[in-house]
Formats: sequence, C-alpha cells, structure tokens
Amino acid sequence: MTRKTEQSHTLQKRAEKVIPGGVNSPVRAFRSVGCEPPYIVRGQGSHIWDADGNEYVDYIASWGPLILGHATPSVIEAVISAARKGTSFGASTPAEADLAELVISAFPHMQKVRFVSSGTEATMSAIRLARGYTKRKYIVKFEGCYHGHSDALLVKAGSGIATLGIPGSAGVPEEFTQFTLALPYNDTDAIEQAFAKFKHQIACVIVEPVVGNMGCVPPAPGYLEALRAITARDQTLLIFDEVMTGFRLSFGGAQELFGVQPDLTTMGKIIGGGLPVGAYGGPSEIMDLISPLGPVYQAGTLSGNPLAMAAGFATLSYLRDHKDVYAKLDKLAGEVVAAVAAAARDTGVTMCHNRVGSMFTWFFTAGPVTDWTSAAKCDTEAFGRFFRVMLENGIYLPPSQFEAAFLGAAHTESDVRQTIAAAQQAFAMAHT
Repeated sequence: MTRKTEQSHTLQKRAEKVIPGGVNSPVRAFRSVGCEPPYIVRGQGSHIWDADGNEYVDYIASWGPLILGHATPSVIEAVISAARKGTSFGASTPAEADLAELVISAFPHMQKVRFVSSGTEATMSAIRLARGYTKRKYIVKFEGCYHGHSDALLVKAGSGIATLGIPGSAGVPEEFTQFTLALPYNDTDAIEQAFAKFKHQIACVIVEPVVGNMGCVPPAPGYLEALRAITARDQTLLIFDEVMTGFRLSFGGAQELFGVQPDLTTMGKIIGGGLPVGAYGGPSEIMDLISPLGPVYQAGTLSGNPLAMAAGFATLSYLRDHKDVYAKLDKLAGEVVAAVAAAARDTGVTMCHNRVGSMFTWFFTAGPVTDWTSAAKCDTEAFGRFFRVMLENGIYLPPSQFEAAFLGAAHTESDVRQTIAAAQQAFAMAHT
C-alpha cells in the first residue's frame, strides 16, 4: 500500500504549537522509529484507521487494555448507559463495589482494593502503603521496569549493585530517590546483596512479573519464587505491578500463571476497559491502613468514576465467563511471533523474540534478552526500518524497540497472514 500522511502531518504540526512535542505521552511522537505519527480517528475490532484513511492491524491495543478489541459492543453499551446517568459525581456509586468484587475474585491474596485513576497513581500509592505498613524507607525496583512517573520511581541504577538510585529525569531532586534501590532484573544474587546490605530496612520490592517496558521480558525460572522467599524472610512487602499483565496473561494475571502470590498488586488499563483507571489491592490487614480507616492518605475526585467502572465491569465479566479466550490468544500469538521470527531467520536478519501469552516483542539482537543490559544491545535503527515498512503495509506496532506488543481476541488468522507478509517484505528490503 502507499500510505497517505498529509492529514496526520497537518494535525501533528498543529498540535506542536500547543502541546509539548505535539504529544501527551512521549512514545507517541514516533521519534525512536524515525517517522511522524499517524493520527488515529477510529477503531473497530483489531483494526484502527488514521486521519488519512489508512487502515492498520493494531498490536498496541491502547498499550494492552483492549484485549477484546476496539469499540467492543458490550463495553460501549455499558459506557453509554453509565454516561446517560451522569459522568462523574465525586461520590460513591454502586458500580465501584461491583467492579471491586469482580477484581478481588481473580486474586487469592486480595481482600480489599482501592481504585485510582492511573497506573502511576496505583504504584505510587501502593509504595506509600508499604512504607506505612512496614515503617521502613527503602524500596527496591528493577532496571527496565516502569512503574509510572512518580519521582521516587524515575531512577537510574547506581554505580554498583545495592547502591542508591540516581534521578532519571530532570526535575527530580536526588533526595527524592535516595531511598530507591535500582537492581538488575532476573538477577537473584543482586537482590540477595541488597537485602544483606539493607537488612530490615526495605519496605517493599516492586516488580513487573513479566516486564513490558523494555520489551516483553519474562522472569527466569525460579526468579519470582526467589523474590517471594527473600521478601518474606525479611518481612518486606512484595508488590506485583500487573498494570500490563493483570487479566491479560490469565484472568488472575501473571501471579496465577506463575503461581507466586505477592502481598500487594497494582492494576490499571484493562480493569477500566480502556478508560482511565488504576487500582491497588491486598489483604485487609494492609489495606485498612488507608484513609479513612488508617493513617496512609490517598484520595482522588475521579477515583472509581462511573464510566471506567462500567467499562471495566463489562470487560472483566466477559473474561470471567470466557476464560477459554486465553488459550486462543496464546495460540494465535504463538503463530505470528514464530512465523515472523522464522522469516527473519530465513533472510539472515538478526533477531530474537520473547513472548508470554499475548504479550510479545521481536528484538533486533542475537539475544537472549533477559534484562535491561541485554535489551539495550538491540539495533534500534534496524527496528526503526522494520517498523516503518510494517506501518506502510498496514501493521501498527509499538513505536519503540522497548515496548511490548499485544494481540487480542479480535485478531484473526487473516490479520496474522497480513502481518507475516509485511514482515517478509521488511526483511527482504533489509538486504536490498
């Protein structure tokens, strides 16, 4: 296809006059893939359309939550029905408990849940709660794991294992990250060393059980179990950030898939059916420390807003009643990931891949990719060329080598065939 871009170009230039970089989230600028972003105006099922009328098979799915596809009738109808009654009240509504009960049913450790408006809010609040519960200051996160843009989590690793993090963004004072330890992912020795150095001082360990923000990177065998054992031994809370993985890898998220139970779980995206939402939950003993019952403060006017509650309830109800969807997603995702990897191999393109269920990434490196150090070895220029050819052929991938792609229930065998054909063309062009 010859992709038209005039309208999207005009819209981008207009946005740049009034919005920093023309975007409200940096990855949307498409700078890491060397082209201007298409402006999306409509979605249906597994496809989206831009302002120039170009049609794409979508593997972003609003960064994961649209597991049922775009404009799913049951979700849209639920939102419209809720909107007709009022969009927001800043007061309690029955829909909040409806969704809370449904969320809690998926996680054995969870007795109570608190809704917020984003994944960033959820992780920030869960860490505050962990500090309030343990009365400790230090937290552990892992390089390449993203837990939102709160100050204490925007850190780079220090000069060595078990050293303090340094700010990873302008505007974050060093003092705000002095209690954050940034460690390599999938490295059990590193976590042991940190706990030896800061014994009985670490409030929590927060981790993406399957990383989605350096591309899809699964835990090494036994790694999550080690985190569980080490934190339990030191009476430190283990937080699973399941903003991406919750209800996507299985109904009970990554913790169900891997059989490891955290103390607290953070969620987002999918529990709002694509509308702005986040949540954190755990045992009553911990959750009852949150205001108004306890001294840990957190509030929000739009927390538990009726539109997000309605969309989330419709989405999760479908997943609860159709759990066979996960096996179908796993099969179809396996087909497309393996076929594209085979096409790369057949044409001599250096590539490896990671996949867990319907989350996946094709990495332009020999691999394997197991942590941020190995992910950073990717040939990002090669990925950019691949991305641009795929886009020209109607395949909409995450515009960064370091973001996971998502397949949903609306994707078809036809979508897969189109994706494979586009990849074959991209790899052939790489050698011309």
